Amino acid sequence: MKSDNIRIADYNDLPFVLEMIHALAEYEKAPEAVVINLEQLEKDFKEELFEALIIKWDGQPVGMALYYFRYSTWKGKSLYLEDLFIKPESRGHGLGKKVMYFLADYACKSECGRFEWQVLDWNTPSIEFYKTLGAEIDPEWMNCRLEGKAISELAKYSISID
Repeated sequence: MKSDNIRIADYNDLPFVLEMIHALAEYEKAPEAVVINLEQLEKDFKEELFEALIIKWDGQPVGMALYYFRYSTWKGKSLYLEDLFIKPESRGHGLGKKVMYFLADYACKSECGRFEWQVLDWNTPSIEFYKTLGAEIDPEWMNCRLEGKAISELAKYSISID
């Protein structure tokens, strides 16, 4: 079924995608965490590191979803939803469900063994929304990451590989 509310993003949508990235960071109480700029987003889009959807309501863009493929050694190819954000005033119209339906179908058609994403533990509305879709909230696995200086510090000990 075709939706007039959701479409695949193109290069010209990237300023709006970046605006929504900042809006999501604000919602998640971490606006200072966003360091990406439009130039980097454009470069990464051209390199096909991610895809995005533009979500519209009353003909106006009100949100976006950013996703990409990754690999699971247990399940094979996976679709990962990095961000899903709809402006608060445009929620409650079923737009988020339509996005998730589309992405689940995309994962199936792409032969993914898994479709996954993260949600902050305090974000009860999103947790409840995802549960209505049949999502499992995994309490066991913890996220690990290195950023900025920590990556550089660890890289100092790099070895050469033939």
